[in-house]
Order: sequence, then C-alpha cells, then structure tokens
Amino acid sequence: MLRILIAEDEEVIRKGLVCTTDWLSMDCVVVAEASDGQEGLEKILESRPDVVIADICMPCLDGIEMIRQAEETLRFKSILLTSYEDFEFAKRAIEAKVSAYLLKPVDEEELARVIAEIQKEIDLERRAERALRKTEEESVETATKNVRVMENGYVAECIRRIQKDYQKRLSVEQIAMELGVSASYLSRKFKEATGQTFLDFLNRYRVQQATALLETGRYRISEISEATGFSDYKHFCAVFKKYTSKSPTKFQQEY
Repeated sequence: MLRILIAEDEEVIRKGLVCTTDWLSMDCVVVAEASDGQEGLEKILESRPDVVIADICMPCLDGIEMIRQAEETLRFKSILLTSYEDFEFAKRAIEAKVSAYLLKPVDEEELARVIAEIQKEIDLERRAERALRKTEEESVETATKNVRVMENGYVAECIRRIQKDYQKRLSVEQIAMELGVSASYLSRKFKEATGQTFLDFLNRYRVQQATALLETGRYRISEISEATGFSDYKHFCAVFKKYTSKSPTKFQQEY
C-alpha cells in the first residue's frame, strides 16, 4: 500500500483529493496533508510518504522547491499539479525528476493511471535493492520475514473489514479480539502502516462513501448518515465537516 502526502494551498481542491478520491482502490492511503510548501516539507520528513502530490504554486515554498529540499533527506516519488499550462513549469518539473505533471482539476482516471505506473516503478526499485543486498542481510530478512508478514496481515484484515463492514459498528478492540491479538498491538501496527489511527481511517472511509451518496441527490442526509455507519445524525455532520470543511447540506447544495 502506497503512502500518499497531498500538499495543496487551495482547501477545496485539497479536501476534494483527500476525501473524495477512491484511494483504497488504488492501493493507497493518505497519511498527511499540507496547506503550504513549508508545512509540506515538514510533514514529508515526519510521515515519510512513498508519493508526494503537490501543487506547484504554494505559499512559503513552491511545490518544486519543497520536493527538492525533501529529496535531500528522503526518497519518494512525486506528482505535480498546476492550473497553468506553462512550459517553464513543465521544464522545472522535468529537472526535479517528478514522476508526472497533471493539470487541475485532476481527472481521477488519469491519477489512477499515474499511480499504477509509480507502483510499478517502486516495485522494480525494491526488487533491485533486494537483489543487491549481501547474503548476510538476506539471511536476517529471512529470519524476520514471517513476523512482518503476520503483522501486515493483521493490518490488511483491518482494512478489509472497514471496506466490507463500514456501515456497521466497528472497533479496533472487536477486530483485535477476532484476530487473537491485543487491541494496543493492533492499533500500533495499524498506525505504523497507514499513518492514521483505526478510527481516523474508518471515519475517512465512511465520509468518502457519504460524499458518493450525497452526489447522487437521491437520499436524505439522515439516510446517508445511517447507511455509512453513523448512528447519530449530529455526529455524522460533525465528522463530515471535520474531513471536508463543509456540512453535508452545503456539500450537497454546492455539488
């Protein structure tokens, strides 16, 4: 699963990318977001994403400079967004060795295609790195392989349950008991793998499903609240606004 960071100073665009894009279908998870280049740089170093999606024109640091400074410390892939079809932007993006250069508004199918290509690049790079490891290092990897697979399997099961049963009452304690591990252990491993707490991930996924239902215009907000796992209407409205910066009513009206 690729870890994604989104840096975009326009809140409507940033929240739209975070909350309405079907990241799970691309085998991705958004681990952080930033509203300017300086905040983006700090969060890249903190969250260590696999892919950074950044607007070129941002306050404090532009997207290209943010990526350049971050790459002095970390390795990651990058996708630049811009509203300007400008050759100089494209030229600087090429010089920065970004993976893709997309115009706003972002087409989700095009984004999915780019993400798939990046996943292939990362897979090839990781295979090459493994091939270059010394025999002793490979032995250590083999000795710990079963433990890593087991831990990742727990996280994968949590995500599968969220996708399958997000309409129901879910808790990390419940899933941990079913898996035969402690809730604290599962919570820690989930946060390490996704960059989010179980509840935060669950709520983001529920809000994503809610936006899809709101866009149809066919359902009352109370019906959507219940259909996406929020038993309390007021709680649904509060959570929805937290992740989209809008109330469900305003979102539906604007759409």
